[in-house]
Amino acid sequence: MSPLLFAKFMRERVEELLKTAFENHPELFLIDLSISSDNRIRVIMDGDKGVTVDDCVTISRAIEHHLDETDDVSIEVMSAGLSEPLKLPRQYRKNIGRSLSVTKIDGEKIEGELISATEDECVLQWTTREPKPIGKGKITVTKEAVVPYKDIKEAKVMITF
Repeated sequence: MSPLLFAKFMRERVEELLKTAFENHPELFLIDLSISSDNRIRVIMDGDKGVTVDDCVTISRAIEHHLDETDDVSIEVMSAGLSEPLKLPRQYRKNIGRSLSVTKIDGEKIEGELISATEDECVLQWTTREPKPIGKGKITVTKEAVVPYKDIKEAKVMITF
């Protein structure tokens, strides 16, 4: 089998194994799958309540135990870290109540609390100081932005201590 054909076959096989594994563990979900030219399988996943080491082992075994021993592959299963950008609506829903830093495709940057998330968009809320409409001084104003996912270049959870 040619290397290109083998890579396609391997990807389809791993995708099917992952589909079954995630059906058996519906609290977990796939973020990214990559298979390098030297047959390194890399799975990045997340979970509605986070990902444990046991979750990574379970998903790794779901792949490993169904591949031929003759297949020369290495498997790496990991959780999406806090420093990784959000990619799926399910990740946004999981992070409601946390602070996000969102960079839109047009370059605008918004930082605020994620207050809601649907399949198509998220809503951020923040407070800012603005000049009073009448007179001198400033007032604190709560602002809100509805941001469609299609307009987001990158969104990351802001870690606060």
